[in-house]
Amino acid sequence: MVDHSLNLDTEALVAFVATTDLVRAREFYVEILGLRFVDEDDFALQVRANGVLLRITPVPDHTPAGFTVLGWSVGDIGASLAGLRATGVEAIRYPWFEQSDDGVWTAPSGDRVAWFADPDGNVLSLTQGVPS
Repeated sequence: MVDHSLNLDTEALVAFVATTDLVRAREFYVEILGLRFVDEDDFALQVRANGVLLRITPVPDHTPAGFTVLGWSVGDIGASLAGLRATGVEAIRYPWFEQSDDGVWTAPSGDRVAWFADPDGNVLSLTQGVPS
């Protein structure tokens, strides 16, 4: 009998995102987004986002995915977007969503979502959930 007792639910998650320029990625993720710098070597820039390790990996050529690769749950999406705009980062507008003037889409559930991109074009998001 095979033991299927693996349970990664209790293990620490590590997230990954690609970049073509570690210096530019460090400026964005550490200086603009405020993630905590952990380490950097030839293989990755490592930062922490609320305890989750994010490895930003250099690649010679990168085509961003056409979907969100990382997202954050925030308490005040308007304030978060204002903070991003103050650094020159704008919300992405999608023609298939009705978005507010500041780029927020309200999902059928009532959650409010906005998207933005890192310097490599990776799509990131902010979500303000409906209070329970």
